[in-house]
Formats: sequence, C-alpha cells, structure tokens
Amino acid sequence: MSHIVTFVANRQAGSLTAAEAKRAQDLAQGFEPTWLAEGWAMEFAVQNVPDRAALAAALDHKQVDIFVTKSRGRRKAVLVADMDSTIVTCETLDELAAFAGLKDEIAEITRRAMNGELDFAAALRERVAMLTGLKLSALEATWAEIQFCPGARELVATMRAHGATTALVSGGFTFFTSRVAAEIGFDIHRSNELLDNGSELTGAVAEPILDKNAKLHTLQELAQKRGVKLAATLAVGDGANDLPMLKEAGLGIAYHAKPVVAAQVANRVEHTDLTSLLFAQGYPASAFKTGE
Repeated sequence: MSHIVTFVANRQAGSLTAAEAKRAQDLAQGFEPTWLAEGWAMEFAVQNVPDRAALAAALDHKQVDIFVTKSRGRRKAVLVADMDSTIVTCETLDELAAFAGLKDEIAEITRRAMNGELDFAAALRERVAMLTGLKLSALEATWAEIQFCPGARELVATMRAHGATTALVSGGFTFFTSRVAAEIGFDIHRSNELLDNGSELTGAVAEPILDKNAKLHTLQELAQKRGVKLAATLAVGDGANDLPMLKEAGLGIAYHAKPVVAAQVANRVEHTDLTSLLFAQGYPASAFKTGE
C-alpha cells in the first residue's frame, strides 16, 4: 500500500455510513476501512492514488473532506499554522480597522492580497498606514472579540502531546499572535510588529515584513532544528502567502482557502474543522486532547 485515503464528514450534516465507506473502498480498490470515529471519520489504504472527485461523487453525504496521504510517516513532527482565518475566525487587521471606521476599505485590500492579486508586503504597509493615529485601546478591544476556529485547541494539544513542535506563523501582528499562541498552546509564534508612540499607532510596521518567504523559511528551520525532513512537517493556511509552505510541507492542507490556494492544494478542509488535520495523520478521535 502506498497511500491512505481519509474521509471526514461534517457531523452537522449527518453521519458517514458503512455503506458509503464500502462504496468508496470498492471504487478506489482500497483495503478494509478503519473507522477513526464512528460515522465521522474513516480511512483505508490504496495501492494507487484515487480520483477525489469520483470518490466524493460516490458518497450520498455531500459534506465530506477527502485527504490522500502517503502511508509512511503520517504523524508529523512539526506543525506550522497561519493565524488569520485559520486558527482564528477573522482577519485581525480587518477587525482592528473597524475601530477606525475603515473595515470595508481595508477588508477589500486584505481580500485581494490573500488571493494573490496584490503584493503582500505593499498591501500590508498600505493598510497599516491607514490606521495612523488609532488608539492602542483598539487592539485590546479587537482581542476581546477574537474567536478561535473549531478544532484549533485539539489540533495543537494533540500534536504537542505526541511530541510535535507547533508554531503559529502569521503575516499579522505580534500583539495578536502572542495572545493566540498562549491561549491555544503553540510552542512559538512569529509575525509582524505594529509600531506605536505609546498611545497611538504610528501607521508603520517594523521591517522586514514577515511574508510568504518567511513562512516557508520557518517551516524549513523548524524541520532542521528537529532533525527531520520536510516530509515530517504539516502546514495549514488559507491565503496566497501560505502557498509556498503548503507546497513544501510533507502535508500541506488548505483550510477554507481562498480560490487561488484551493486551486493549487489538493488536500483541503472545505466542510469540516481543524480536527480533520488529526484524522489525516491517522489519529483516532479517542486520541484527541482538548488542551484545557
């Protein structure tokens, strides 16, 4: 067997049935299915990589994410995760802009940058400049409203419990990544630094800007420090600045991704949550940790 095919259902839309599992197994000429969570997630081994679209079409349940991974080295030693719209539900800069009355204008620039239509660093500088004079209290107010994506705690806690190094690497800001990392349990965090004069934002960001290349470099650096190959790494993100690390990681997963990312990354979370990254590594639900 060369690969493992993993199916994860959106439980709110119903359970994955044994009949569907058998139908998919037959279509892919797979080995006997194993349930990682009854009615929720199952997997089987295959000799040849199957067509995901054909497998999805064979299922009655239409909200199932399908992952195909190599059978060897499934559990990863390094996790590098994006923050905005991946670990937290929002784009933190857009939410901060709401306190300046500029959310719509800044959100449109964010959307274009995340879909690869604009240079990331230039777009970041432009958006931060628009916030010149914003009181620092707006940062605390924004943080108070932040919500975490479902499965974020379980993902980080479970991987750490099994010895993985976990990193939050964002094109956002240290004010938020430091708090998210502490709350969720990431080992390290890296991001950009908003500059201020003690009471207000100056409209500048510290250089150099953490961009797609810096994210990729972090993935490579952490693998080297752990003494593992890139095949032993997992990366997750949603925007164009995540693409290099998603493509380079042993397992790159696009999480409810922008179109430009979804078009280039085969393993995608589209219907489920971040616990799917654990199922894709072969963890059964019984092994999940809550991190609380």
